[in-house]
Amino acid sequence: MALKESRGLYFEEFVVGEKVTSQSRTITETDVVMFAGLSGDFNEIHTSEAFSKGERFGKRIAHGLLGLSVASGLAFQMGFLVGTVEVFRAIEWEFTGAIFLGDTIRVVAEVAETKPVPRLKSGKVVFKVSVLNQDGQLVQRGMWTVLMKMMPAE
Repeated sequence: MALKESRGLYFEEFVVGEKVTSQSRTITETDVVMFAGLSGDFNEIHTSEAFSKGERFGKRIAHGLLGLSVASGLAFQMGFLVGTVEVFRAIEWEFTGAIFLGDTIRVVAEVAETKPVPRLKSGKVVFKVSVLNQDGQLVQRGMWTVLMKMMPAE
């Protein structure tokens, strides 16, 4: 399967229906504290255990955008975007469940659509992306649209 290559793939190498799963990563206290500092989002549902006990989930949760950011990094680490992705064009995203501190998440990405854009010497690739926790529960999902380089002329 082409998506398992360890180098960046060119537009022509993506095949609709191909699916790949990332390695996993555990969301830590440090991740949440650093993301709060970076983003300025100090909402107590992320930063205060005492406050969170009385809220919907009964304990602290990671920022939804932290989960999305980690998912992006996990996808990039698979290697198929390295050196061949031009731009991240669009995102459509749903936060379907909470990510708790200590949860281990992974990304499943499936090629949903490809469309050449010859005038840019690139092609649009749409990925259907799912973020799953250690129990296989879907916690985030959506569509990522990227512009990928076309193969160089020989």
